[in-house]
Amino acid sequence: MPENHELSVTRFIAAPPAVVWDVMANRPHEWWCPAPWRVEIDHQDRRPGGIAKMTIYGPNGEIAPQSGIYLAYDEGPRIVTTDAVVDDFQPNGPFMIGIWEIEPEGDGTRYTAKARHWTADAAKQHADMGFEQGWGACAAQLAEICEREAR
Repeated sequence: MPENHELSVTRFIAAPPAVVWDVMANRPHEWWCPAPWRVEIDHQDRRPGGIAKMTIYGPNGEIAPQSGIYLAYDEGPRIVTTDAVVDDFQPNGPFMIGIWEIEPEGDGTRYTAKARHWTADAAKQHADMGFEQGWGACAAQLAEICEREAR
């Protein structure tokens, strides 16, 4: 595992970067969680230091609020968030830094999602939770929406 304890998934999406960015940034409720899980976006202040809040709902009544801040919001290629800091810059028990990036590739787009962890144990915990399957399913859902819209 890399020094930054990074887990990642990448996928080629047969759609232009503008389509992928639009769906990725503006419609996370359609792809963010592996079905049958779903997410509701509670607040997004898309700027460095801005608050990001969502609630994830599971098929058996599970409710998982998620809070953090944006570290970067680069319109078009990249979104970076962390759960190490929450509302009004309050420290939180950090789990990861999430990075979602896109770049043109041939006639489509390369999507890459990364989770960087403070410790190897946290990365292993995330991997054992099903990181590759879960984030891979999200990438597949994103690709399906984007490719359908690009036709």
